Amino acid sequence: MYAYVGCRTTRERNARGEGLSVFEVHADGTLSLVQLVRDLVNPSYLALSRDGTRLYTVHGDQSEASAFAVDRATGRLSFLNRQGTEGRNPVHLALDPSGRFLVVTNHLGASLAVLPVAEDGSLRPLSQLVKVDGPIGPHRVEQKQPKPHFNAFDPSGRFVLVPDKGCDRTWSFRFDGGRLVPCGIPFVAAREGAGPRHVAFHPRQPWAYVVNELDSTVRAYRFDAATGALQPFQWLPALPFDYTGDSRCAAIAVDAAGRFLYASNRGHDSIAVFGIDPATGRLGFVEATPTQGRTPRAFSLSPDGRLLYALNEDSDSIVTFAVDADSGRLTPTGARVSTGSPVCMLFSPA
Repeated sequence: MYAYVGCRTTRERNARGEGLSVFEVHADGTLSLVQLVRDLVNPSYLALSRDGTRLYTVHGDQSEASAFAVDRATGRLSFLNRQGTEGRNPVHLALDPSGRFLVVTNHLGASLAVLPVAEDGSLRPLSQLVKVDGPIGPHRVEQKQPKPHFNAFDPSGRFVLVPDKGCDRTWSFRFDGGRLVPCGIPFVAAREGAGPRHVAFHPRQPWAYVVNELDSTVRAYRFDAATGALQPFQWLPALPFDYTGDSRCAAIAVDAAGRFLYASNRGHDSIAVFGIDPATGRLGFVEATPTQGRTPRAFSLSPDGRLLYALNEDSDSIVTFAVDADSGRLTPTGARVSTGSPVCMLFSPA
């Protein structure tokens, strides 16, 4: 198995990354570098095709996405091509279930770009650009304009949810014939100043969880699989009750078994662990585990769910934690690797 790590590279981001890294993942979960693809500007968030033969990245603070072929035997990457996204600072991307379209979120310019994928995996020119707009939130610095931050397909692949940090909304789109269409109920509002950032679906139940960056909270929703609408049913902090400092949430994930939810805290520099009630979907806070580094912008669970890798952007490290199967709690294994400004990590499929 191989892992792919995107990073920040530019001085404007105060970054120390060198490009896009490929690691071999050994049986004990340790990582060893196989390839470093240099000369890329901020190859941050990544997406892999279902068969693991193609990898895509957006270029943070730029206006482009790139495609790579993947050698499944060696994990190595070969550049295919690059296409414009017609927006500034593309921050997230996802392939539709057919693998024929790539959806990209442009953080600045507040838009979603749809790029068709050719049979060889290369990207074709943009086929649709959808603007999002709404009243901005009260944060004087972070909410000066709409700021969509993420685009996730629901488990059926028929809908796309888009948390918007600037408008305190999560948008719902139907994905039909390679095009995004606003749902009948086009959005759900968060609390003012919450700053919705990322979303994770439960693997089997109709629940979706949104992590809010600005107020460091998680909100649970019932997801209507027929209409794409969201209905909130719980809100709770991602920080310990005795923490009084500044912090912002970043990433969120539900484990493959649907038993635990994880969210990262930048400032508190921890991974929050929640148990998921199997009957109701409600969350219970378990702990917030220090990541042994600064600014965990991202983390990734291993495919078998035994390990969690915390990506500490400002201390240039990936730290490995064992996941307790009964409680979801995290324990450092002692393994870590150094890599500049890591912000995304994906694993090759089995």
